Amino acid sequence: MRQRWGVIVTVSVISFLSGGWLLQRGAAAGGNVYQQARLFDDVLGHVSAYYVDSLGETDLYQKATDGMLKQLKDPYSVLLTGEDYQALTIQTSGNYAGLGIQIDTRGGWITVIAPLPETPAERAGVQTGDKIIQVEGRSTQGWTSEQALKALRGEAGTRVSLLIQRGGIDEPVKFTLTRAQIHIRSVPPGTLFEGGIGYISLNTVSETSAAELRREIIAQRAKGMKALLLDLRQNPGGLLDQGVEVSDLFLDAKQEIVSTRGRARGSTKQFVDEARQTWPDLPIVVLVNEGSASAAEIIAGALQDHDRAVVVGTPTFGKGLVQTLFPLGEGVALKLTTARWFTPSGRTIQREAESEEEQLLQVVGEARDTGSTTLDPAASDSALKSRPIFRTDGGRIVRGGGGIVPDIVVRGDTLTTAEQAFRRALGSGVSVYRDVLNNYALQVKEKRTVTSEAFQVTPGMRQEVYDELNAKGITVDPAAFKAASRLVDLQLGSEIARYVFGTSAEFRRNARNDQQLQEAIGLLRKAATPKELLNLASSHPPTSVEP
Repeated sequence: MRQRWGVIVTVSVISFLSGGWLLQRGAAAGGNVYQQARLFDDVLGHVSAYYVDSLGETDLYQKATDGMLKQLKDPYSVLLTGEDYQALTIQTSGNYAGLGIQIDTRGGWITVIAPLPETPAERAGVQTGDKIIQVEGRSTQGWTSEQALKALRGEAGTRVSLLIQRGGIDEPVKFTLTRAQIHIRSVPPGTLFEGGIGYISLNTVSETSAAELRREIIAQRAKGMKALLLDLRQNPGGLLDQGVEVSDLFLDAKQEIVSTRGRARGSTKQFVDEARQTWPDLPIVVLVNEGSASAAEIIAGALQDHDRAVVVGTPTFGKGLVQTLFPLGEGVALKLTTARWFTPSGRTIQREAESEEEQLLQVVGEARDTGSTTLDPAASDSALKSRPIFRTDGGRIVRGGGGIVPDIVVRGDTLTTAEQAFRRALGSGVSVYRDVLNNYALQVKEKRTVTSEAFQVTPGMRQEVYDELNAKGITVDPAAFKAASRLVDLQLGSEIARYVFGTSAEFRRNARNDQQLQEAIGLLRKAATPKELLNLASSHPPTSVEP
């Protein structure tokens, strides 16, 4: 009996120490803030003292912070530290210290896609297609792009040595470059198509986007631009104020651009155009797709709602939550959702979805054509038409429900049944196939067998690619490879154009096969004024699905 009471007393003490006493304190979920704070401190203390594995209090506080943000169920509210904070700074400012090289992995080596203009890499003579085989004496074989970027970037004024293998030269070439401050333009140089159609892409919405876009439009106007094709596809967004300033370029004073609604003081606000637009007679088509998000959607929505542009492409991502960055010192910042965005007509940009996974499913389904694993065109068209109706300044119907639904829906190029079968046949050998295309293009550059941008991919070229695939152990049925010849020709032609003639030539070649871009060019060639362009869009079928 005495032994039994000893066990009871021992269990009672353990229960008290391990937290059973909380039942008597009333510090359950309904307790006041002081009780909850005391509860947190007590739990923290017990975990620190009694948990089976040793955990320092610093680690526990970090886990508690991460857990609190995770419970918000908002993927955009995060604590940024170290490289993540640095990456955000580079994205929003466009500035970093390095050499100015666009790179990718090809055949297990770091390969130069293009040196950026007016950078240490370009001035030193680094060329498209160069393989960086050593950095500071270390082999780069097997490196990822992230590893290479980390090695190539550093403080401005510091030096870094590269060993480069270049086609046509037997011995590797050594370069010693001095890192400098690099600015990544959010607006690359534009292209002027026949008929005065100026193409300009806005790749991200960073600190200098509005100024860069203004300069590029002025430059294209000087070359004879009569209509503007503004490409916002794959633009992940960026800074709210720059999204407003870009929209300001094309709207008139006192026109609303976007509004935000939030709980905290100052988070509910209306952003209004401040100045008269510079190019009121310029017809504008805005290209968007499932990769257009955030501030890019603000621009597309504002121009659409005020009848200033016709929007072409596929429905946008629907990221309509405003984040505020709170620097917390020592390289740490809290990125916290503080409001929601609404277009001038009152549409919410945020997609209606119960989870991020469901949102992605919606976006992918609306963007895909025949062969989609989610929504087929008929189903996604029906879903778009069932969205709530809003109206532009001129009374045109636009759809709500999150994201920006284009005035004319044109889905991007998709693989045929035969091309899908070829891709499945490649299986895990897709990366080898990509390397074969890349190596073939570099050989063409070295041998100088292609001398005109208008070159055609011949059956002989295609056969050499097939033979090289076999030599590397990737076996594809000859009939399946032949049935996918259109796809192979497009991909091989693009690689050759890039390495032989440069990225501008690659763009011009790809543009001929870009259905969304060609639809937009066709509209602009038929419209001499913004009003004529709107009339064309109004008479166009509500959704246009390319075969």
